[in-house]
Amino acid sequence: MRLFDKRIISHFDYLLIIYILPLVLVSYHLIGETNERLANKQLVYFTISIFVFMFIFILPIRKKFRIIPSLYWLGIILLIAVEFVGITKLGAARWLPIPFLNTTIQPSELFKPVFILMLGFLIQHKPPPKNGYNLLDFSYFSFYILLPFILIAKEPDLGTALVLLLVGYGILFIVGVNWKIWATIIIVIAVASPFIYTYLIKDYQKKRITDFVSEEPSYHVQQSIIAIGSGGLTGKQSGEATQAQLKFLPIATSDFIFAYFVERYGFVGAIGLIILYSLIIIHLISMNYYFKDDYMVRVFASGLGLLIFFNMSVNILMVIGFAPVVGIPLPLFSYGGSSFINFIVTFAILENFLVFRYMNLYNYERKMYSFSKERII
Repeated sequence: MRLFDKRIISHFDYLLIIYILPLVLVSYHLIGETNERLANKQLVYFTISIFVFMFIFILPIRKKFRIIPSLYWLGIILLIAVEFVGITKLGAARWLPIPFLNTTIQPSELFKPVFILMLGFLIQHKPPPKNGYNLLDFSYFSFYILLPFILIAKEPDLGTALVLLLVGYGILFIVGVNWKIWATIIIVIAVASPFIYTYLIKDYQKKRITDFVSEEPSYHVQQSIIAIGSGGLTGKQSGEATQAQLKFLPIATSDFIFAYFVERYGFVGAIGLIILYSLIIIHLISMNYYFKDDYMVRVFASGLGLLIFFNMSVNILMVIGFAPVVGIPLPLFSYGGSSFINFIVTFAILENFLVFRYMNLYNYERKMYSFSKERII
């Protein structure tokens, strides 16, 4: 098999790379301004992500769809293991130790691409009818969405759990579910909300909600709003960005990097960054129009687009005080290895689906060509 057939590479989505590069470069620049050591570590993560992308990209994923359910259930086992042997940090058990390596992994992060793959696998084998999925079908898909949601929320990591929940049901909404089901869900959520708040939400989560609805935002958000306001229309020079440079702005390279970005580049920069994210999301969601019969591409592109949208929206709303403070990073922008590499993995899987979707046809043509040459000889 000739892996790099010209026809195969012609299907590579170069536009996604063009959109992602500015995010990566500006992020590295900002991190380097505040902490050179973290910038060097982020550079290591970038390098690792390139090799991870290349490895995932050449895998014969389309020929190995049958192992996707096994990966899903392996992820579920890891999420269950967190309950029993997970390492607790800042009051939450989200990490598993790796023996002999003196490091940890976060199963909820690793599970994200597998989660979208599983939904694609299920929908590929059970495409939506003309009028959308009925209640039985919806319940079937809901089982695979709600199971990881419950396990991750129990860690507790309500932010990540809600993002996965919204991504899962967002995919079903895009692919097609009967409108009566959505109407019923909205009514049920409205009626059940008081019960959920009273009995299912933990005290620290209630405090975040209380801080959010109260007139006085938390210290983190106050400093973030000051940084955003001080950026003005066009921003400040690095030395003048005192909120980040003098450490008033907490976690300026991670969860609150958007505030530092606005302090440096102002309102104009903020609008530009949001437009760039919007272009990525629209580009991914629009693949539903171009690949109507390839549900793996449709589901994975939609899932990735929704994952970026919800992570970006929650992070920005959190930073400007319009949402409770949760540990959700700005996609491909915040400092950190696990989240960044995880997004690169999802992009690599999508590019793999796009590039190799005609691989069987190309192999068949080459076999027929070789067979014809042998007969002539």
